[in-house]
Amino acid sequence: MLIDHVGQRGDGVSLADSVARYVSYTLPGEIVDANPLPSHSDRMQLLRIERASPERIDPFCVHFGRCGGCAIQHWLPDAYRAWKRELVVETLARAGIACRVDDLIDAHGAGRRRLVVHARHDASGAVPVGFTAPNSHAVLPIDACPILDPALDGAFDAARALTDVLKPVNKPLDIQITATNDGLDVDVRGSGPLPTAAITTLSRVAERHKLARLTRHGELVLMRTPPQIDIGAAKVPLPPGSFLQATVAGEETLAALVMTHCGKAKRIADLFCGVGPFALRLAAKARVNAFDSDAGAIGALQKAASTAHGLKPVKAEARDLFRRPLMPQELNEFDAAVFDPPRQGAEAQTRQLAATKIPVIVAVSCNVTTFARDARILIDGGYKLESVTPVDQFRHTPHVELVARFKR
Repeated sequence: MLIDHVGQRGDGVSLADSVARYVSYTLPGEIVDANPLPSHSDRMQLLRIERASPERIDPFCVHFGRCGGCAIQHWLPDAYRAWKRELVVETLARAGIACRVDDLIDAHGAGRRRLVVHARHDASGAVPVGFTAPNSHAVLPIDACPILDPALDGAFDAARALTDVLKPVNKPLDIQITATNDGLDVDVRGSGPLPTAAITTLSRVAERHKLARLTRHGELVLMRTPPQIDIGAAKVPLPPGSFLQATVAGEETLAALVMTHCGKAKRIADLFCGVGPFALRLAAKARVNAFDSDAGAIGALQKAASTAHGLKPVKAEARDLFRRPLMPQELNEFDAAVFDPPRQGAEAQTRQLAATKIPVIVAVSCNVTTFARDARILIDGGYKLESVTPVDQFRHTPHVELVARFKR
């Protein structure tokens, strides 16, 4: 089987008999032997490589191929980077959108600052703690991950200690761990109600592993010290299980692009603002109105803005922009608007933005397909897409983010 190219999910694609078949961990030009995966007629399991690509390199992680996290560690960096940029170029071309696509910016930095560790009973009755295997719910035991920020050292030890106390039986545990200024912030999902004895034991675990905070489904179990992160000049108190960009370098890179694209704007709307990675930086030079459906994130943003020195006024409001997008009459007072929606994009809000007179709109996206849909709405509304910059903070995966500037 000849591999023609690498597809959008990071799998090698064979086009034999004009039928696309997908083989993980393969590269263009390779000849491989593969078998269909059960219940997936178009997805194949790699058996062996008959002729390897000259661009193939050895993966750096001992778990690669058995862990479902990284899809690509076996490709020369320059070829990998060219492919990742091309994902953006091809998706925009299919949508009929022509614009400049900049070189890919690497934003891996020190590595991922957050992860989700799973714990699940296996057939033997053991409870492995780690990441899920490819195309499976089975958990591969993991002791260390080379793509993590060193600030997450000890995360797997803490997850195993928590699992020993919580003893999952019928449900798997999902343990979200975030590196903060004050230690590891942990939110556990999947455990049942916690009896007093378990909370006492968990307190000892938290002390031993220096956890800043432990929550269950977002509800506080114990806190040694309030976890915070730095955003620009502000210190942000994190809500439990809060969303953050995957790497510090990724957040800083996206924010720098946003600030450059907003230029000298004096009044800026930050839509889908989260805890304020853009708003708190933009406020160094402009008045900012920030909106997000997550009331906890809005509260953290407002508190951070009120205690930071040297910022222009920041007004944060909890509002569901999917169900109740800002209307043109609310938006026309701004010199620039920034929107950074979840993967599903922001179709309803984009339609309202397209009807405004805002001179500059900056889009941040983690999904090129939904970005292309939303970009088309803005273009049809009279905006010109000036540039798109792809950003790679999820190195070794097919995920790519981007920042785009629209001008009226």
